[in-house]
Amino acid sequence: MADWTTFAGFTAVVLTLLLLLARLSQGQFRERPPSADDEPADSGPSPDRVRDGARAGTASGDRLVYPFADWPHSSVGGHASTGPARPSALTDLSPGTLLLNVAVSQGLFGGLLVAGAVLTGVPASAFGLDAEAFAPATLLAGAALGVTLYGANEVGAAVGERFGLGGGEALREALAPESALGWAVLLLVVLPVIAGFEELLFRGVLVGALSAGFGVSPWLLAALSSVAFALGHGAQGPTGVVVTGLLGFVLAAGYVLTGSLPAVILAHYLVNALEFVVHEGLEVDWA
Repeated sequence: MADWTTFAGFTAVVLTLLLLLARLSQGQFRERPPSADDEPADSGPSPDRVRDGARAGTASGDRLVYPFADWPHSSVGGHASTGPARPSALTDLSPGTLLLNVAVSQGLFGGLLVAGAVLTGVPASAFGLDAEAFAPATLLAGAALGVTLYGANEVGAAVGERFGLGGGEALREALAPESALGWAVLLLVVLPVIAGFEELLFRGVLVGALSAGFGVSPWLLAALSSVAFALGHGAQGPTGVVVTGLLGFVLAAGYVLTGSLPAVILAHYLVNALEFVVHEGLEVDWA
């Protein structure tokens, strides 16, 4: 028999650690005004700095970046044409190092959740991992949801730019691969790990498992988990937190309606993958 109380407590510990690490990382990568030590002796900006500044958006000084943020979030105004360069903490790290950091950190947290479920006897069906969850029609619905959310993300980007709402692209740009192998690692390893872990935690556990174990309304849990999901993406600034919360609730709604964790993992993956491929691979700017 499943020990739901122990599993819920274990989940609370994992979620708290994740949010604390995200908060600490925000402080580490906070943008700051350039100092004299940061500037080169010559007066002309280098082409790389001009390019990075042009792509970084019109983010205000409180735009944050941390390695636990997975969502690229062009929807918070990342297409603006001018703005400060990326935080120096990111420019000091290679894309490969950042990719490894993201994959390992989220993979570790995901492994802890799986271990907790096994040790407490929580069945896979409680997370939305039964046979019906892998039905082709259900997965197709997840793919359609992902493409729709990506489209909404792009529309939000255009609206955000029009109203001058700055947002962060720095993490996405820093993670953008520089080789074919890098793209393979990003699309086949890193992004699946990110989507899998976050959907397992925020939808499979906080909505599915807690609803099954304690009889709480899944819609109430969907709302609460979306708040936690948004707080874990504070790197995007206040506007990004709101956008992420809304997107998280849509994913949670998709999870409740389909009862399928794989479907929302696929949707989450497609949003991230399309964002990277379109903007960093094809270098297309819809705005």
